[in-house]
Amino acid sequence: MNATASLFDNSTVRPLADRLRPRVLADVAGQDHVLAPDAPIGRMVAGKRLASIILWGTPGCGKTTIARLLADATGLYFEPVSAVASGVADLRKIFESAAARRATGQGTLLFVDEIHRFNRAQQDVLLPYVEDGTVTLVGATTENPSFELNGALLSRCQVLVLNRLDDAALDLLLQKAEALYERPLPLNDEARQALKAMADGDGRYLLVMAEELFSLPDGKKLDAAQLAAFVQKRRPLYDKAQESHYNLISALHKSLRGSDCDAALYWFARMISGGEDPRYIARRLTRFASEDIGLADPQALPIALAAWEAYERMGSPEGELCLAELVIYLATAPKSNAAYTAIAAAMRAAKQYGSLMPPKHILNAPTKLMQEIGYGGGYEYDHDTAEGFSGQNYFPDEMKRQEFYRPVERGFEREVRKRLDYWAELRRKKQG
Repeated sequence: MNATASLFDNSTVRPLADRLRPRVLADVAGQDHVLAPDAPIGRMVAGKRLASIILWGTPGCGKTTIARLLADATGLYFEPVSAVASGVADLRKIFESAAARRATGQGTLLFVDEIHRFNRAQQDVLLPYVEDGTVTLVGATTENPSFELNGALLSRCQVLVLNRLDDAALDLLLQKAEALYERPLPLNDEARQALKAMADGDGRYLLVMAEELFSLPDGKKLDAAQLAAFVQKRRPLYDKAQESHYNLISALHKSLRGSDCDAALYWFARMISGGEDPRYIARRLTRFASEDIGLADPQALPIALAAWEAYERMGSPEGELCLAELVIYLATAPKSNAAYTAIAAAMRAAKQYGSLMPPKHILNAPTKLMQEIGYGGGYEYDHDTAEGFSGQNYFPDEMKRQEFYRPVERGFEREVRKRLDYWAELRRKKQG
């Protein structure tokens, strides 16, 4: 029957995503790595022994659907709650009902949507009931459980990572929608691909957009530009306070370190389009100039500061070009972490050797007493030597000479290496 046939058919009132909700686990798209017979959930279902689990994945990847179907497949009573709208009192009522069902041989699957929204105390309330089997917990979260959930709760659950729906999974959902409506989406091939890109891995959002498109008059077919005008553009999934923030800045930093200019520009664009504060990116790029380029290119740091200042003067979006130029400069600059490792080594030595005094010959002696006890005695003024280099010892007398800074054979540090080697040879000769 055509899905648009009757306004009085209740099935047409339900959203498309609900009408296409899978009826069995095998129908869930894009999650075979956890649902297949030899995968974690597949093995649990086959053995009728469901452990408490945390489903971690992006919006619209099937977390709620999987939880419902798990209850059906294992014969458990499905008890859904939202961590946004429920509190400890609600949980206690659920536990009482679950205990009563348990006494009659009926188990309970407690599904907690957005479980990361529960605070630590609320998460702790779950522990004894999960521990003694009053409920089997299935939690759903879009945030990294390592950061958002108690260690005690995590130790009682298996964390399963769900995939962002890929192109094939999204296309399968569109095919199911077209079969239900008994007609193709009013899109050309380019627009169909653009629609999947707009969904950004979210199957529910894809079907919401598809439902809007099916409302168009028959015979009208959109191209990509017309689709963009018809469907409001969706901002890429990005939470600048959570894991995606750290994942993307890590990707940008490592792409720069790997001198991959194009990848670095992509991650920079992802952060900007996701709403990241450009000042945060500017600060991290400035750090990169010191940490990963250093003296291999002494201009990297002043150029980073100049780009940051230019952004501050111009603002968005014009100032973002200055930061993009900085990304290109840093990605294509010679790399060295010699300064970074040098200060780290020096800090370790400072802690190791404690409060050693400088050698007396490099101390000033503003008083007669200080002169009498040897302050400044034997100091050689480097500018008075033929080479402009005295070769004296500047480390504490109780400490052997250390080599913290080891410049690389790249960029300007190649010249620095030559100078250091020259001075080391002079020092060896002078100290004989």
